[in-house]
Amino acid sequence: MLALIMAGGCGSRLNAGEKPLVNICGNPMIYHVIRAFEGAGCELVIVSSPKTPFTKNWCRTNGFEIYNSGGAGYVEDMIECVLELGEENPLMTCVSDLPCINSAIISVIIRQYLASGKDACSTWIPSHLFQRYGCSISYTEVINGVSACPVGVNILSGDRITEEQDELKLILDELRLIFNVNTPGELSRVRKFLCTGMTD
Repeated sequence: MLALIMAGGCGSRLNAGEKPLVNICGNPMIYHVIRAFEGAGCELVIVSSPKTPFTKNWCRTNGFEIYNSGGAGYVEDMIECVLELGEENPLMTCVSDLPCINSAIISVIIRQYLASGKDACSTWIPSHLFQRYGCSISYTEVINGVSACPVGVNILSGDRITEEQDELKLILDELRLIFNVNTPGELSRVRKFLCTGMTD
């Protein structure tokens, strides 16, 4: 399955340069995301923008396929990339600031999506996990009686990319998916989790 790693945001809240290139355990943050999707057998395209020129250069130097979007926004850049590539099959999208994701989680998401028969799939985590570890919550929704937050990992049908799609809202009780890096505090927690195995 094709996976688009979205790496076009400036990361102003983190205030540490281009967010995909922030160092975590000796590698850029985006490297951890790339490694997870490669491990799950996905074909990768990194979606950059004019806001992330150094990320683009790093990807080019390391042999990763890049799509240079216009930088209009996350959804706009994703749609632009899918249309330009002419991709009609299901494809994954993932934010580049989710460095704790791994190939096992990605494989679970793909399996659940394929079993659902739905056009699309969004991935959610119970809100209590974010609250327990002090991670920021930008949006919550009650899904099957559970308060949950989206984590930026989705599957969409390429042939209907500009349309609303029938969607599986998949809730995973998975600690690794709460670490979306937007602030210095969240970056510190991610470094502690990935580099030392500590969560507190």
